[in-house]
Amino acid sequence: MICSTRPLLLGSGSPRRRDILTSLRVPFVVLAADIVEDVAPGEAPEAYLERVAAAKLDAIWARVGGANDGSLPSGGVAAILVADTTVVIDGAIVGKPADVADAVTTLSRLVGRTHDVFTRYLIARPEGAGAGQSGVLAGRTVQTRVTLRGASSAEVAAYARTGEGLDKAGAYAAQGIGSFLVEGVSGSYSNVVGLPACEVIVDLTALGLLGAYPILSPAAPAAVEL
Repeated sequence: MICSTRPLLLGSGSPRRRDILTSLRVPFVVLAADIVEDVAPGEAPEAYLERVAAAKLDAIWARVGGANDGSLPSGGVAAILVADTTVVIDGAIVGKPADVADAVTTLSRLVGRTHDVFTRYLIARPEGAGAGQSGVLAGRTVQTRVTLRGASSAEVAAYARTGEGLDKAGAYAAQGIGSFLVEGVSGSYSNVVGLPACEVIVDLTALGLLGAYPILSPAAPAAVEL
């Protein structure tokens, strides 16, 4: 069971996912997965997300299996959580912009329209290294529909220059300055930010990895990056 001495291991360096888990008071540590996330030619969004999430999990398993240097908590970790989020419009994946000019191009495709945000996450056993995907306990792909208002080209360019969206799929942050563009959200809002909180808590609880929830004890300490 997840607790302060046996936390969840978040296999992601995303500060948004850290913030979501922290707000949920789930004790966790961070071990970022270092993989190539390029889209293969002709790869469908669902297939891409499944492949990347599985690759992240394999990378974390490989690192956990070799973590004999005392970097892991002394009690180990209760489970591993990995996730990947992408934006899709017209059936095509919209990735992270390369620079401000690319962010303007990306945002110009999205404003005045509705697009989809998908997050694929996997919850897995910490000892699954070398077992392929047999160590996966739960996995979901969550979809949210987001409508951006018809912003002017000047607004789009000014927002791109803030730099807020340069490290984000779709080139905007719904939880930040970019909220001025978000006209409507149908589905999980936290999914747009990077992790569908409701579904993750439901799955962790169903797996017996969380006790009674919400957690009434004081907030969990800040996550440690391994």
